Amino acid sequence: MFTEAAKEIIIQSVGIGLVLSLVFTETLGLAAGGMVVPGYVALMLHHPLRIVGTTLVSLLTFVSMKFLSNYIFIYGRRRTVLVILIGFLFGWLSREILIIQTNAITLELQTIGLIIPGLIANWMERQGIIQTISTMIIAAVIIRLLLMIITGGEVFLREEWIL
Repeated sequence: MFTEAAKEIIIQSVGIGLVLSLVFTETLGLAAGGMVVPGYVALMLHHPLRIVGTTLVSLLTFVSMKFLSNYIFIYGRRRTVLVILIGFLFGWLSREILIIQTNAITLELQTIGLIIPGLIANWMERQGIIQTISTMIIAAVIIRLLLMIITGGEVFLREEWIL
């Protein structure tokens, strides 16, 4: 399914994302939506509607967690697992529902992966919505630029490679 070049780009993107996430956490005190999130977002910067869809699903997951916390105790591992499960469910639904097709245009607001929205929502709850989204986007752009320097040009991956 993956070519060797695609595997290498994914490994480099996630690896750079891990290092950059650590740098952001240690210097700014802000997480970029999870350790692996900026690497995957960087790979999909050429599909802005996917990033919008992922952000919308993350916000929906965040709001759902706030609502559920009024009725059940959500803390620790239970909170982490529940936010990832809800993000997974909404991410899966986005792939089934959020494809708007007309005669002239097709809008695909589906998510990047199925785990990514839950990880982002988890950090939205911990540090705030604006802080999480802005740190994630800044980190993804830096990662994408570094990938372009490393590979000597533009980096494109097919979206089905990013589950």
